[in-house]
Amino acid sequence: MISKAAHFLYNTRPGGWVLLLLLMLTWGSSFILMKRGLEVYSSVQVGAIRVFMAFLVLLPVALRHIGQVPRAKLKYIFVVGLIGTGLPAFLFAKAQTGLDSAVAGILNSLTPLFTLLTGLAFFGQKTRMVNVAGILIGLIGAVGLIYVTGNGSLQFRFAYAIYIVVATVFYAIQSNMIKYYLHDVKAAAIAAVGFLFIGIPAGILLFFFTDFPQVIVSGSHATVAFVYIALLGIFGSAIAIILYNKLVQTTTAIFASSVTYFVPVVALLWGVADGERFAASAFGFAAVIVLGVVLVNRRKNRNALNKKK
Repeated sequence: MISKAAHFLYNTRPGGWVLLLLLMLTWGSSFILMKRGLEVYSSVQVGAIRVFMAFLVLLPVALRHIGQVPRAKLKYIFVVGLIGTGLPAFLFAKAQTGLDSAVAGILNSLTPLFTLLTGLAFFGQKTRMVNVAGILIGLIGAVGLIYVTGNGSLQFRFAYAIYIVVATVFYAIQSNMIKYYLHDVKAAAIAAVGFLFIGIPAGILLFFFTDFPQVIVSGSHATVAFVYIALLGIFGSAIAIILYNKLVQTTTAIFASSVTYFVPVVALLWGVADGERFAASAFGFAAVIVLGVVLVNRRKNRNALNKKK
């Protein structure tokens, strides 16, 4: 086991580790950026700004690739863009109006669990008992985490945590759709064209159906908060997917999937640094979630698992 791990480490390009570190910090920091944005803007505005900024950044890529995407694939890209990036941007922002950023980051690690479940239920994916054990362990950890961070009140925290649970289910469906319906389309094209579909509606919502134009000019605090959300959209939603694709190309899917384990840790550390307080048992349940994710990932084919924020 040790020799295999050493062989893998020595044969991984140094650039791969750099990309892994960047992705870990980017996706792990997305929750604290949402928290900062929510200090000024509503959850709807935060979600719309995030999607619209990612759309603007990836617009040149989308225009370059849309003509190369088979017409029959566009409907799948639309669904993937909507449930994989569009709706989750709003769901996570809404969740953080009632959850600490660290808890939101930890709950995001449920994505691989639901990816496996949807694969089994709808895409004919096969699994082993160790994967089922991982699902059960991960869910126990999630429920326990919600309980202890809600001061013993599941109902209170669940009202906000459910938004993240729904978002992770969307991520799971998206991952399986990409694997089974869009495997022959470039990942950058999927992301960019997806934002092309959802970015314009997000912009219309932001500028014409919220008070964003008035809020953005209300003072320096609003400007700073906007910068936080813009960074979230540019790096957390647009550039991060490009980095991840590059990581897969230069290393392996197994190496790239390890990002999933580090994102909650970074989110938790950001929460602690920002003054969020947790009972010691919260960290224990966080470890249980990570254990569940590790067990779910004990499979030969990890390509269906979703690694996004």
